[in-house]
This record gives sequence, C-alpha cells and structure tokens, in this order.
Amino acid sequence: MATHKLLLLPGDGIGPEVMAEVQRLIDWLNAQGIAKFETEQGLVGGSAYDAHKVSISEGDMAKATAADAVVFGAVGGPKWDSVPYEVRPEAGLLRLRKDLGLFANLRPAVCYPALAEASSLKRDVVEGLDIMIVRELTGGVYFGEPKTITDLGNGQKRAVDTQVYDTYEIERIGRVAFDLARKRRNKVTSMEKRNVMKSGVLWNEVMTQVHAREYKDVTLEHQLADSGGMNLVKAPKQFDVIVTDNLFGDMLSDIAAMLTGSLGMLPSASLGEVDSKTKKRRSLFEPVHGSAPDIAGRGLANPIAMISSFGMALRYSFDMGELADKVDAAIAAVLASGLRTADIKSEGTTPASTSQMGEAILKELQKLHA
Repeated sequence: MATHKLLLLPGDGIGPEVMAEVQRLIDWLNAQGIAKFETEQGLVGGSAYDAHKVSISEGDMAKATAADAVVFGAVGGPKWDSVPYEVRPEAGLLRLRKDLGLFANLRPAVCYPALAEASSLKRDVVEGLDIMIVRELTGGVYFGEPKTITDLGNGQKRAVDTQVYDTYEIERIGRVAFDLARKRRNKVTSMEKRNVMKSGVLWNEVMTQVHAREYKDVTLEHQLADSGGMNLVKAPKQFDVIVTDNLFGDMLSDIAAMLTGSLGMLPSASLGEVDSKTKKRRSLFEPVHGSAPDIAGRGLANPIAMISSFGMALRYSFDMGELADKVDAAIAAVLASGLRTADIKSEGTTPASTSQMGEAILKELQKLHA
C-alpha cells in the first residue's frame, strides 16, 4: 500500500479545532489499514507570524512542496489587522497557491436534503443542488502588476490593481472545467464581463475556441458574471460547472456557499498541473469558511467543510473516489439524523459541538466499512 505524505496547516481561529477532526479520521484510516498517511503539521497565517514574523516560513514551504497534498484550515483575525501588508495572514495562503502553481480552485456547492431549510432561499430552489465552481486562482487582478497606491499630493491618493490574463491561463482552467463536466452533467457555464473588460473579451474568445477544438460534446454557455450571480440566487439548479476568473470566482463561490445554508458546509480543492512524469499534481484542500475568531476555542465550529475538504483530497489527489463517496455518505447520514452544529441548527434538531460532530461522522463511516 502506497504511503501518502500530508502537510496539515491548521492556521488560526477555528482552524486547529476543525483540523483535529480530520486528524481523527486519518488516524482511524491508518489504524484500520484502509489507507496509509504520514502527516506533518506546520504554521501558516497569524500563528506563523507570531512564531517567525512571516505568514509562512521557508521550512514549512519546503514541507508543502514535498508533500503529496496540503490540507489547510483557515487564517486571519483581528489580532493581526495591523501587521505589515506583505506578511498579513492571508499572504501565506496566496504564497502557497502561487509557489505550488495551484491554478484551479474547485468549489462544490451541494445542498443536503436535511439542510434545505437552512438556506435563505426556498426549499424547492435549493433542494438537490449540486454545482461546481471552477475558479482560476493564480492570475487576474489579485496577482496582476502594477499593484500600487500612489500619493498624488493635496490629500489625494490613487490605487491601481491590474487584471491580467494570458491565453494559456484561460485554456488550462477551461480544460479543467470541461473535464469535470464530462464526469457530471456535461454542461459548462463560462462567466466574465466582456461587455466592459478587455480581459473578459479574451476569456470569452479563448473558452469558445477550446470548446470548439476539444470539447464539442460538452454544452457551453456564456453569461456575464453579474447576471450569473443573479441567476445563482434566482435558479441555481440550472448550472452544472461554472468556470470564471479569480475575482469573480471569489465572489460567485461565496454566493453559492450561502445557497447551501452555511459557509461551514463547503470544501474546496486547489490543483496544479499534472506532472508529465509522475502523473501527480500538487494540491491544497481547504474549507471555504474563514477563521471565525469570534467562536474560536468554544467548540462551536462546524467541521463538515474541513472533513469534506479531506474527502476531496481522497478523490482528486489519491484516486480514492470510493472512500470519498463514503465520507460524503457519512456526512449526509449524520445530518439526516438531526445532529447540528450551531451554524446550521434549527428547531427540533440536536445540538452538537465540533468534536461531537466529527465523532458522529467517523462512527457513520465505520458503519459503512463494517
């Protein structure tokens, strides 16, 4: 049995609490001989700043580069609001994405039947929702240069952020989306702002060309990103795979997150290029939710997104799709039983702490392996 090397980066706030539930699951998989994982832990974000005055140390970056996958918790909090911009907690995550070449961010939005009432939308609009947002992660306005604030004098300043995309960046994220669609419902919706942005014109053009050359069997439609956001709220089940740039992907995926009832429910995967020799790709898996410092250390955090992120690691890094399906089924079973953390509780449900939810999911997984 192959041994897989994992780097666990719990981070800040609720990160260590939800990561502990992933460690519990990994320990059980190892003990049962179902899989073999070697884990190391490192510091990222505010915790790394407190220890090393950087958002991630060179030593932990080296561990991330050597790992088969990185499992990431959350970073940030008011404690570090005044630290220099270049070493802010979020810079650690941005460096991991950039240095590991993690250009494709996969954010599924799935509404479990037991949680349809937790959404702010009507049950019939969200029940059965299953969409995948594919966000380009290493280009666009977050990384484009110049990125400056210039003092113009007389109390005036000018801020500049630059939206930059090259053809190859759009082609490769497009291929990820089309390949995913072929394994789902065979439909891709590409979103940009070609009506006001030159980068949107190129994005639309390149997506159309890749589709015509390589993926004629997949349905492709185009929507402006603002209209797409409206339709995500109006009729989300019309979508299968949505592909978009870094900025719009950031916003649209958070909109999709709330369709499911809670940010605490949603995982994500960030993938790099497939190595032509090893056939492996660098990858990082993280929950969509933030560090939630207001509830940190109180046992209130929902670990489902963190556990689901590990499930995505099983699926996309280690070719353990069957085991990933069982993790998903265990989560669904626990939710169907009525167990709820604070963020998704409702009348008639049973309250659970972070560790109680993690333990219940593991027990359901054990039943599936019995």
